[in-house]
Amino acid sequence: METYEVTVYYSEELMSGTLNNIYIELIGKEGTSGTNWLPGIKYYLGMGSQYTITSKNSIGKLLLIKIHKKPLVYYQDSWFPKKIEVKAPDGKLYIFPMCTWITDDQIHYFNEGQALKDLEDCPPRSQEIRSEELQKRQKAYSWKESEKGIPEHVEAKSESQLPLDAQFILSKSMMFKLKAALGKVWADGWTKFSRMFNADQWTNFDQLNKLVDYSSYKILDKVKENWRKDEFFGYQFLNGLNPMLIKCIKALPDNFHVTDDMISHYCNGNLDDEIKKGNIFLCDYKLLDGVQTEEINKKKQYLAAPLVLLYKTPEDTLVPIAIQLKQKPAADNPIFLPNDSQYDWLLAKIFVRSAEFHLHQLNFHLLRTHLLAEVFAVSLLRNLPMVHPLYKLLIAHTHYTLGVNVLARNNLINSTGAFTQISASGEKGTLQILKRSLSSLTYKSLCIHDDIKERGMENIPNFYYRDDGCRLWDILHSFVEGILKHYYKNDNDVKRDAEVQEWIREINHRGFMGQEKSGIPQRFNTVSELVKFVTMVIFTGSVQHSAVNSGQYDFGGWMPNLPTTMKCPPPTEKGKATEDTLIAALPDKSTTYKANATLYLLTREYSDFVKLGDYPEEHFTEEKPRELIKKFQDDLKKLSKKIKKRNNKLDLPYEYLDPEKVENSVTI
Repeated sequence: METYEVTVYYSEELMSGTLNNIYIELIGKEGTSGTNWLPGIKYYLGMGSQYTITSKNSIGKLLLIKIHKKPLVYYQDSWFPKKIEVKAPDGKLYIFPMCTWITDDQIHYFNEGQALKDLEDCPPRSQEIRSEELQKRQKAYSWKESEKGIPEHVEAKSESQLPLDAQFILSKSMMFKLKAALGKVWADGWTKFSRMFNADQWTNFDQLNKLVDYSSYKILDKVKENWRKDEFFGYQFLNGLNPMLIKCIKALPDNFHVTDDMISHYCNGNLDDEIKKGNIFLCDYKLLDGVQTEEINKKKQYLAAPLVLLYKTPEDTLVPIAIQLKQKPAADNPIFLPNDSQYDWLLAKIFVRSAEFHLHQLNFHLLRTHLLAEVFAVSLLRNLPMVHPLYKLLIAHTHYTLGVNVLARNNLINSTGAFTQISASGEKGTLQILKRSLSSLTYKSLCIHDDIKERGMENIPNFYYRDDGCRLWDILHSFVEGILKHYYKNDNDVKRDAEVQEWIREINHRGFMGQEKSGIPQRFNTVSELVKFVTMVIFTGSVQHSAVNSGQYDFGGWMPNLPTTMKCPPPTEKGKATEDTLIAALPDKSTTYKANATLYLLTREYSDFVKLGDYPEEHFTEEKPRELIKKFQDDLKKLSKKIKKRNNKLDLPYEYLDPEKVENSVTI
């Protein structure tokens, strides 16, 4: 008789245990243990239950376990086991990662934890089970075509139609719905109160001061106090919500006729000299040109497509020196300057900030983090089995991404969604911007070192997004390289891995529409190509998402700094703007309330926050990957200390890429 000691570990999450009967069979190279009942599995959160299993004969090296959950009478529940450990008679410990919901009475197989990268590494029975697993997942995670020119997504009309593994856990779902409901009550209450007295229009900035207690929010309060200042306007292109647009230029665009006389107020020398010195920067919102706008509260809305010229002063501050609000030069499209009247200049800057809201939300936030992270995740779940090292590496970085994107499609960006109700672009304009953004997207722009170099932003001082982001990329790259080189010993290993090649093929085809000009790989030929792409995948869903998501309420909670729409067209001449015309151009009260509630909801931290580098679910069981994870975590802690030390010296700290504040995946 051979005796095996079995320990079952459960999730800490409520409602993840089972009242059903659980049966297990150990499968080895030389035979099986036969079916054994595991009595007493209940709702023991996080604890382990121990059992002894006997086999008449030795079954050799353990390869698989077979799990069968039978309903108690007619009651079928859902069970989330974390892992099962089996101690063999010779003392060797086998670990079987599970980390998945078992919701039916079908038989489920789980491989021993050693990562196997392709079918040729698997014994015959494991190969069959591996193929069956992928067939089930490809059925569960089907692709759904989006509007033409937009990445495809998982087919699910509601979160409840997703597999349970992709849904919010109970506590997250309840808290998210509660905060959303409270935000709606707050916004609806203010709106009804305003309309009751026929007072949906702002009449002065003092009214905005009473909207929330701004002093309760450290960064938001500073935004409110500094939003009019040129230095702060320039600062936001580096360390605000969207540090992705600004670039150092070598020549002025042909459609931006700025002269030396115009900018002499700031630049002592001529413009060409300052350009050669690397002191002139451009933000061009050309993707917004001609975008269709909608009505809000039966009033036409407006969206500019500005060009903004900025100058790095000898004091190393970045300030705007010229703004043109439309792309085509014309007599009715003046270039606004800092020495214009204060309201002319401020109104021009506000139109820029409204354009910034649209380009940031739809291109750099929605498309480049949420939608791409979903493409990466769906292809992963469809093409890589649980035993594959790339699945083990990436699965934690897909957590909640599908669920939150389904919610976004249903509640934010559809025809009645919160975003379409508060934005000038509405539903049709939103689709226009998304299509243009995907068409212009490049692989280099998703890789921070390449992107910074391409935009000429290597040397500008006080660019904390660049500094922190590049260091995080390097730490990530080192970690990913260590993991993948442990399994892929040479380039041929990558070339012959059919599952990885299908993963990238689907990403290219379903996410980037097969556009060769994007530079997205169609296949991997070397280990280094795979390492770089996987680094980008993790960076996109964690670091980049934190950079463009976490500060939404900080920078947008004071509405004039980030208007979601404009009620008046861009000015066609100078000298007409006043405080009254400026206030009249801003979003009305009801739109402001909805926008504030939405931005607040989307930047809250929830109780199940998992920071970058933490892996609550144990997928890797081998010593080397575990060592690499520990080093990864140590490197992140060291960087966090450096960032905190720097931030202590800053009047406005840049905290969004502190590893302790970066979440492992797109979850909100």
